[in-house]
Amino acid sequence: MPDKKYHLEDRLLEFAAAIIRLTERLSPTRAGNHVGGQALRAGTSPLFNHGEAQAAESPRDFVHKMKVCLKELRDVHRALRLIALVPLITPPSEVEPLLAETDELIRIFAASIRTAEGNMVKEGPDEPYQAATTDHFDVHCSMFDVQSSTGVAIGDP
Repeated sequence: MPDKKYHLEDRLLEFAAAIIRLTERLSPTRAGNHVGGQALRAGTSPLFNHGEAQAAESPRDFVHKMKVCLKELRDVHRALRLIALVPLITPPSEVEPLLAETDELIRIFAASIRTAEGNMVKEGPDEPYQAATTDHFDVHCSMFDVQSSTGVAIGDP
């Protein structure tokens, strides 16, 4: 895979589309429908919640919405593992690229949350977090400089 820049929104769009295509091909059994529905909800949610994070009303709101994305990515990771294990799709190896992308997206969101939380300071023991300064917090940033688990640079700002 060549060194390529990825816009996070585009990556999430491609990921959601891949999840939709996968779930449409799952075994039409009760289990396939149940697990497929969970994978579909959790796998498309990060695209929409990332949009919500970009429109966050505060740094705290941004972190919360990014954590929702992370939670959904962890859910879809588990659903994909179950789809491959049962298997609910043939061949089950078709899930592997989606598992790898899910893992990388989880790493991106976890790093972004750590960065955003690091840019926030707590005013007092009972005070909510506030942005350290306004120029350190940009809720519209959607590209990250992250090293993938395969050693390929995913993108940079």
